[in-house]
Amino acid sequence: MRHPDASDERRAKLASGQSPIAAVLCCSDSRVPPEIVFDQGLGDLFVVRVAGNIASPAGLGSLEYAVDRLHVPLIVVLGHEKCGAVAATIDAIERGAAVEGHVASIVDAIRPAVAEARKQSGDLLANAVRENVIFVERQVRASQPLLAPAVNSAKLKIVGGVYALTSGAVAFL
Repeated sequence: MRHPDASDERRAKLASGQSPIAAVLCCSDSRVPPEIVFDQGLGDLFVVRVAGNIASPAGLGSLEYAVDRLHVPLIVVLGHEKCGAVAATIDAIERGAAVEGHVASIVDAIRPAVAEARKQSGDLLANAVRENVIFVERQVRASQPLLAPAVNSAKLKIVGGVYALTSGAVAFL
């Protein structure tokens, strides 16, 4: 890891504007800071973080801003190993319990990924994390009115990946 562009000079230069090379929609988990995961510096990534890396309306709006105003050519949907939001969704489904507060919106957003993962053999949590990335990537790719046209005109690429907490590697899907 080089830890580039973290100097006082870089920060001062960015005070007048930004032109990130990519946007990252990722989980709020403190173990997965995308600038460190991808070894990027100040101003290099436009980061949208929400538990479970879900595509909330505010998150999609943030990505639209990055694409439309900052001309970001790449969005990475980044999930991670042992995601607590995905695990909470599995737990809520298995217990048949209601989830309180605004956490319910996160659980509801992840439910389709868990349903798909339940059809697969292997580790349910790992499969659900992967399926959640795939599901969110599709949501972002189809988002109207700004993201889908940018994808269709080849101005925007969207990729998904899963970060391994144990190795620090990202497996792109």
